[in-house]
Amino acid sequence: MSASNPRIVVLGSINMDLITRTPSLPVPGETVLGSSFTTASGGKGGNQAIAAAKAGSTVSFIGAVGDDEFGETLRHTLTSAGVDDSALRTAAGPSGIATITVDDDAENSIVVVPGANGGVRRLTDDDRSTIADADILLCQLEIPLDTVVAAFEYARSRGVVTMLNPSPVQDLPDALLATTDVLVVNEAEEARLDHRADAVPHVITTLGARGARYRGPESFEVSAPRVEAVDTTGAGDAFAGALAASWPSGPRRAVEWACVAGAFAATRPGASASSGTRENIDALRDAAGS
Repeated sequence: MSASNPRIVVLGSINMDLITRTPSLPVPGETVLGSSFTTASGGKGGNQAIAAAKAGSTVSFIGAVGDDEFGETLRHTLTSAGVDDSALRTAAGPSGIATITVDDDAENSIVVVPGANGGVRRLTDDDRSTIADADILLCQLEIPLDTVVAAFEYARSRGVVTMLNPSPVQDLPDALLATTDVLVVNEAEEARLDHRADAVPHVITTLGARGARYRGPESFEVSAPRVEAVDTTGAGDAFAGALAASWPSGPRRAVEWACVAGAFAATRPGASASSGTRENIDALRDAAGS
């Protein structure tokens, strides 16, 4: 595995994000007046693939888009960021979408409709070949869970490092945790898993603006640089993508760099578009350390 350019495969979702900004998030039954509306590529898989590619890794994406206009746009977003889309399927029907509301404090609420992502129910021979050639397989849980389990079992059999971001949080089968090398969770996901993650060799818990905590052969906590947050929607995905891109440098350096990547993403609107290049991340790290 190259320390500067690991080969990463991301298996996961890709959506069109429909983003509304409002002064405050509506409570149930409330209607609020929005201040702007935009569309942007999203989905945790697509976001993390783009983040890893922009951070300097060779990245391939396995997933599906619909045969609608969104599908073509989503495919172009991946390729324009340098992600290999040869394993991205086009399915009959709509692409996945996410409706996102962001308030003036940069907090958000999100509703996801899977669309084509829900049809990624099996691995093809080409998918297995793509995974076998990788150094790291990075997955989330916005596609069918059985597909993620099958991919991790196959990756483990081929000596590929498996990295899981179990979001949206749900009950995880033992077979998935048993084949996970690196688990990336937030505090709510960590609480939901409780002690079931103890068998995973490396567990990273993101702490928002406070940074991240690592538990593995050693334990430590890393602070994130202070920034003025504009939109936290893509920060977690930027963290995961940068973590995968820097994982060969060792857990401490990888977590430190991922914290900077997440902080940088929070300073920009959108999800996939907010992740920084290696130069962006290094510049913020250097400025924070000065």
